[in-house]
Amino acid sequence: MTAKDETAQGETLVGGMANAGAVIRRGAVVERPAPATAPALHGHLLALAEHGFDGAPRPIRLTADGREQLTFIPGDVALPPFPRWAMTESALRSVGALLRRLHDTSEHVAVDPGVEWPRAMADPEGGTMLCHNDVCPENVVFRDGQAVALIDFDLAAPGRAVWDLAMAARYWVPMLDPTSAAVLHPADLDVPARLRILADGYGLAPQQRAELPGVIEQATATCRTFVADRVADGDPVFIQALSERGGWRRWDRLQAWLVAQRGMLTAALSQ
Repeated sequence: MTAKDETAQGETLVGGMANAGAVIRRGAVVERPAPATAPALHGHLLALAEHGFDGAPRPIRLTADGREQLTFIPGDVALPPFPRWAMTESALRSVGALLRRLHDTSEHVAVDPGVEWPRAMADPEGGTMLCHNDVCPENVVFRDGQAVALIDFDLAAPGRAVWDLAMAARYWVPMLDPTSAAVLHPADLDVPARLRILADGYGLAPQQRAELPGVIEQATATCRTFVADRVADGDPVFIQALSERGGWRRWDRLQAWLVAQRGMLTAALSQ
């Protein structure tokens, strides 16, 4: 491809799994496959911006060929294996604070009850607030080591705030047994301390702190089902990832580890 062609075609943004290779940046505009909920989601994102939340892309338009255009948010995004700069305590605390800002603003934006929001990663208990549900490192934009924006709201669905935080904790603490964590994360991360830091950054209330370890176990089970469904559908990306990361034995080990850590996590959150 010539330099001229690269300019015409745009820059392919790397990262993620579902839309890998399909997200294109052209200057200040990002174009990507539109989720089925795009019309309602665009309205929701615009409403968040109107209420003062600047930590998400602004929708521009939907194209005739099933894609969406959004504003590009400049900054750094951590890709696996995750670098140490993204796993500092300061970065972790800022992720919690950013998610809290999203939730505080979302309380003022009504969720359209007529929309069939995706259930794959959604809170099984439901809720009245639209959760992001996929606050993983690849979906958080940083500047100067601080989280400033969330991208990729494709899995957004109504749920509880503590559910969204539990999903984020899975990736950022991370809520993984040491063998699983070593695949993509820096070594020697203190899980109980980091879970407390994330909760502190979010400003999590005492009652929700008591609930969080159990909700993390629930969220992990939901993620396992999500992977199982993708594998059953023959998705090559998830089949390969499952194979490379230890198969179902990894998930069994992870779930057993979470149960064993519950008391320690609960104690750390109550400090």
